[in-house]
Amino acid sequence: MSIMWYTGAVIVVFVGLTYAAVPLYRLICSDTGLDGTPRTANGSKFEPETMVPVTGARKIKIQFESSLSDKMRWKFTPQTKEITVVPGETALAFYTALNPTDQDIVGLSTYSVVPAKAAQYFNKIQCFCFEEQKLAAQEEVDMPVFFYIDPEFATDPWMSDVQTITLHYTFFRSKVQ
Repeated sequence: MSIMWYTGAVIVVFVGLTYAAVPLYRLICSDTGLDGTPRTANGSKFEPETMVPVTGARKIKIQFESSLSDKMRWKFTPQTKEITVVPGETALAFYTALNPTDQDIVGLSTYSVVPAKAAQYFNKIQCFCFEEQKLAAQEEVDMPVFFYIDPEFATDPWMSDVQTITLHYTFFRSKVQ
């Protein structure tokens, strides 16, 4: 009888872990920058005193890229292909989305940062990712990304070979239309 209780408890625990896996993964990755996920958590990293350009730090080239899933019929491009910043400096970039069709389309974007090891220093303050964006037929919108590179980037020896960071967004057609 006790074996059945233990087996039942293990099954319940594993089912619970299955349901908790995705939210926990998102929480851990957005807090730590793990697996190429830029930090988005609130806290000391987003205080104004941490967003000050590091004097004498080397410049980093930030490249912007975009893509669309096969089912997404929008046009989606970065307005600026690249900018140069120093760690601690805030920057604002825009992407443009156009719905050239005759019907409203709801889209959802994901992003990644390359190289993945630099993602922990790429802090997005505001962006359009992971939120549904509805574009009416023939509508065009500008979508802002406000970010900064953590000042600690300048003193991390593992970042010494990183000259360029690429921010890539992919838009998918939402299942909810």
